Amino acid sequence: MTKNPFWALLSLVSLPVFALVPPDYHEPQNNLRAEVEAGFQLNTGNTDSTSFNGRTKLVYDAAKTKQEGTVKAYYAADDQGTTNERYDLEMQSNYKLSRGYILASGNFTWDKFGSYTNRYTFVSGYGFDIVSTGRTKLSIEVGPGYRYSMPQETDDEPNPEADREPILRTKAKFEQLIHEYTTFNADLSTEIGATNNTVILDLNYKNTLFQDWAFKVGFKMEYNQNVGEGSEQTDTITTFNLLYTFQ
Repeated sequence: MTKNPFWALLSLVSLPVFALVPPDYHEPQNNLRAEVEAGFQLNTGNTDSTSFNGRTKLVYDAAKTKQEGTVKAYYAADDQGTTNERYDLEMQSNYKLSRGYILASGNFTWDKFGSYTNRYTFVSGYGFDIVSTGRTKLSIEVGPGYRYSMPQETDDEPNPEADREPILRTKAKFEQLIHEYTTFNADLSTEIGATNNTVILDLNYKNTLFQDWAFKVGFKMEYNQNVGEGSEQTDTITTFNLLYTFQ
């Protein structure tokens, strides 16, 4: 019987393909994930305006280590000029243990209109998971650190001195997968020092629109127990962003 030349050619092509790509081949795991978001913001407290914000986050999660880096930028202006200008840089490195992880982190804030114009915090410590399921995650971190804070200039103190002090930081991280396309996150951290105590609450709700695009609503509250004259103790930022995930 004469063979169809098309099937003969297909057989010759298929043999090297199966030799190079075995049937049980799987793509290598991608440990790097990136998020980019931008959108609208509403500020209350020491600033009262509406404008835009942006955020970029990189996460590299390997077998024994996890690296995270986040950059945030907030800018607002009205007819009188700039009303809000703030930049945040957050970095953390975790070394995984059989139970929990050892961490080292650094947070840097430059805030032109905040109660503190410059704040740098360095922390080391230990973290562990209280709950870790497919839908719910809750972890706790605790450790000592060092904080540098430059207060805002005031009429009574036009040349303030920076506060330099050791601190104790505790942080709780909560993540809830509501359903396949919706996630709720809540981070609560406290910094206890000799001259100032700080509480930071960061909430966000993310809903996937299609593929790698999502709509995200965020709320951040920062409370400082001791602030200069004319500054409010509590600052809040509410954001409405469009987010894209690379992974």
